[in-house]
Amino acid sequence: MKKGVCLVLTVILCALLLKSCIRRDNFSEIQTGNSSEITEVLNTEFPQNSKTVTINGVEYLQSQAPIGKFGGDLVTSTIGEGPKTFNPFNAKDNTSATMAEIMYDGLVTTHPKTGEVIPKLAKAFKISGNNYIIELRKGIKWSDGKEITADDVIFTWRDIIFAGYGNTSTRDSMVIAGQLPTVEKLGEYEVKFTTPQPFAPFLRLLATPIAPKHIFEPAVKKGKEYFDTFLSTNTNPESFVISGAFKLQEYIPAQRVVFVRNPNYYEINLEGKKLPYLDRLVYLIVGDINNEVLKFEGGELDVIGLHGANVARFKERESYSDYKIYNIGPDTGTMYLSMNLNTRKDSKGKFYVDPIKQKWFGDLNFRRAVDYAIDRKNMVLNVANGLGLPLFTPETLNSIFLNKDLKPYDRNTNKSRELLKQSGFYWDSNNKLYDKFGNRVEFNLYTNAGNTEREAIGVMVKQDLEDLGMKVNFKPIEFNSLVNKLVSTPDWDMVIMGFTGSPLEPNGGKNVWLSNGTLHLFNQRQPDEYNSPKLPFEQRLDYLMEQGALVINFDERKKYYDEYQKIVYDEKPFIYLYSPIRISAIRKKFGNIYPSELSGITYNLEEIYIKDKNR
Repeated sequence: MKKGVCLVLTVILCALLLKSCIRRDNFSEIQTGNSSEITEVLNTEFPQNSKTVTINGVEYLQSQAPIGKFGGDLVTSTIGEGPKTFNPFNAKDNTSATMAEIMYDGLVTTHPKTGEVIPKLAKAFKISGNNYIIELRKGIKWSDGKEITADDVIFTWRDIIFAGYGNTSTRDSMVIAGQLPTVEKLGEYEVKFTTPQPFAPFLRLLATPIAPKHIFEPAVKKGKEYFDTFLSTNTNPESFVISGAFKLQEYIPAQRVVFVRNPNYYEINLEGKKLPYLDRLVYLIVGDINNEVLKFEGGELDVIGLHGANVARFKERESYSDYKIYNIGPDTGTMYLSMNLNTRKDSKGKFYVDPIKQKWFGDLNFRRAVDYAIDRKNMVLNVANGLGLPLFTPETLNSIFLNKDLKPYDRNTNKSRELLKQSGFYWDSNNKLYDKFGNRVEFNLYTNAGNTEREAIGVMVKQDLEDLGMKVNFKPIEFNSLVNKLVSTPDWDMVIMGFTGSPLEPNGGKNVWLSNGTLHLFNQRQPDEYNSPKLPFEQRLDYLMEQGALVINFDERKKYYDEYQKIVYDEKPFIYLYSPIRISAIRKKFGNIYPSELSGITYNLEEIYIKDKNR
């Protein structure tokens, strides 16, 4: 659901597009192993940008995609325990955010091919200095028939986001020199945002969902504690009032989430008929990747992301199957290993991390020794089936901000041992590693259970580090329990996790890199700890992330983001592992499929249709 009207963009967006085009020729460099055999999508012909069409006073968004047939279901999946909320402002995990954002559109979105910012709920926008004028579509409605107006926009930003309700990541990423932007109503369908200083990422952040004021305002008035439970997974689906293409119909925990078409959706096809084409969008909640594969093979799923050895197996069957496989390009997220650098105590006076382990994890030589011990090429070969490349930076391989001066390197256990010796570590006759105080080097390594890719990586990391004489207790645990351990407690030693990301805007990771960020996992601070002492490199990261967002010129911005990547590369708060190639399969019966390396394969759900419902 990522189409819109293409308007004149600012200097920053033009620079982004130019750089994006420059980066595309690197795609072939990333194809390794069997990936070159998979259908490439970079030359996919996308329909022209959607445009505004006025019918009976309503300013609809008109899709320019070929006309499809109405009816039918698309069944996809989600790994894990399912959504934790359907409130887009409370979502803290990717599953919850994805499902909430199916129901609530933002003012703008991202073009799936070019990466440019294009209108969505907005009809148009213009930028003058620090002012962003947003013109809404007239006459479009919420699913209950009430008109969407500037009041909804003002309420969403002023009373929910800027007021700090729910997940504050969006709010935190918009703080500029200690100040938030302002928003004011210019008319029934026009609002103005003003930033304290020029702020390059601001326009893209307006993709944040807009809430219906008449539904959310009573919840806001009851306070933040109540709001945290508002539109939970226990909410009656009839209670939802939405702007997106699909509305929640049914949620059965651990089984499925079902959405139905929104008859009031504001996008139409070339014949003036309201989209979406599909009657239902169904998410099956699967426990792990193996179960997901079985359900796709059994015909229960229509689309799947393929990993490792499954790619070659599915490719062999493609010619006589009912599905088509697409190579979508490098993953836009990152996979990493991290150590807990926290040296603080909890409210009861107990250290979050054992003081003995604090000394290990806080030792740069130790972190670098772990880094050099990891066999990334072996991971790519055996876990990703050759479909990827080793990763060494927080920016993804397809990022327009990637620091290309940071060179990859191979596993080097001799280098690891030398680094450990420099810090006084030693080995006994059985190759068991001890620190200079005689403590056996032993710690716990966590990841989320059910993600077979991360579990496989964990097994390999355990072996790599045990080759150095460390004792690693590998403990996959349920995702929610892991998140609580990482963020709320945080009483963990080492973890394998991943972040979603954007190849177009590093500021989206601000909550990871700022010392008081909500996802500053390697040294997570609780709200009452925000003023606690910072590591020297944390102080520099704070400065770089703040300043990088205040510069409009792309080349000048990139200098800040190049340096932040260099710091992470040198200091190892996160040790990045590899970047897989995204391979997806979808049933051939679906039309209007335009895979995008930026947006995936089913981003345009409102335009997808079933070509032959009898197949």
